[in-house]
Amino acid sequence: MANPPACTPPPDYQRRGPGGLRLPFGLAFHGDYLYVGNTDSIVRFAYRRGDLGARGAPEKLLDLPTGGHSTRNIVFNRSGTKLYIAVGSASNSDAGEDCRRAAILEANPDGTGARIFASGIRNPVGLTLQPGTDVVWAATNERDNLGDNLVPDYATTVKDGGFYGWPYSYIGRHYDPKYVGAFPDLVGRAIVPDVLLPAHSAALGMTFYTSSQFPQRYRNGGFVALHGSWNRTVASGYRVAFFPMANGKPGPIEDFLVGFLASTGENATPVEQWGRPVGVTVAPDGALLVSDDSGNRIWRIAASTATRGR
Repeated sequence: MANPPACTPPPDYQRRGPGGLRLPFGLAFHGDYLYVGNTDSIVRFAYRRGDLGARGAPEKLLDLPTGGHSTRNIVFNRSGTKLYIAVGSASNSDAGEDCRRAAILEANPDGTGARIFASGIRNPVGLTLQPGTDVVWAATNERDNLGDNLVPDYATTVKDGGFYGWPYSYIGRHYDPKYVGAFPDLVGRAIVPDVLLPAHSAALGMTFYTSSQFPQRYRNGGFVALHGSWNRTVASGYRVAFFPMANGKPGPIEDFLVGFLASTGENATPVEQWGRPVGVTVAPDGALLVSDDSGNRIWRIAASTATRGR
């Protein structure tokens, strides 16, 4: 068989009616609404600029599969005509899941017209647009149990109709040992991600820097929150990484915000963490805001007066 069975019949995405909040994660403002990505649905609240509280009960637009990876991040295109939704897999690397999983979905703002935009993305979390374009980027957690250095997490452009390998392969055509030789046509077109990140670093939030406070080299570059590993001999992640962009193409990653791990002494294995980055966004004044779900803080990183705008 050249390809796995199709998702037939197509899932019944739409379930309009009253909604609630269940493990909310993604937020997006559009028109007169605040949209929320629940683990089991997309809902929206009536919203007016400056509101500090809900105007009423949420309206549910879409049902989403539950269990497994729980975060559901969302982002609109620039014109607000399409909503993109990140849905992670239910398992580490099992075939045969609901086709809405390990995927980026696309829908109209009212929840109609939902479809699979891209697939084979094990656990996409951070969603954002490349500056000045409608190109969707995703920060992704790859699979476990293949060793300390496999498989790299990544950040990548998400192409309409693109397949990114999961569960059969990784970094393009590199087969997972469980599936060697399976579906060669599908694996043969698996897309290599744009930016590889350390394995098991748990890439979560992502944003591009579109302000002018930071020095020029940061303009339009990408920030990725690396939440930190749980299943690696030597810890990875626990930092915010940065990659520059030149002519619309990413450069090599570098550390931007570190210091969330404590150790017992020189050359010691880190034994204690006091912070784990989750979300990153650019504040109106150009500072970078980083949410931390272990330290229960939001960190603000601003450029010194001497370096601003250089």
